[in-house]
Amino acid sequence: MSDLKQKVMDMFEKHQVGTLATIRNGKPYSRFMLFFHEDLTLYAATNKETHKVEDMESNPNVHILLGLDAKGFSSAYCEIEATASVEDSNDLRTKYWNDHLKEWMSGPDDPNYVLLKLQPDLIRYFDKAGSKPEELTL
Repeated sequence: MSDLKQKVMDMFEKHQVGTLATIRNGKPYSRFMLFFHEDLTLYAATNKETHKVEDMESNPNVHILLGLDAKGFSSAYCEIEATASVEDSNDLRTKYWNDHLKEWMSGPDDPNYVLLKLQPDLIRYFDKAGSKPEELTL
């Protein structure tokens, strides 16, 4: 595994909350999400009736920000360009279910519970704000 991929994987492990931006009516729309990962593929749980699912059906290109501590701009972060799809596999829904999701869905068998599968095309890794990024193209 390359050093860059290892740094990105470490970032995915340490920072689960980030922003997900979709395109709605030709304009960007961002929201905070809880992210899970399998290798470099990210997943986020959502209700299938949300605007973000509708946004992704008309334009699957998304942008994700992960990283930075609340302490300031001196920590690492990633900018991720990805292609989104909806995943409703029972195995993955069970694997990524956790009690934090109960605010939005009743459980892993909730018929409205789906995962957003976010397949990165390009990951830019920054050691800190203002640093030159390292790029991982997939």
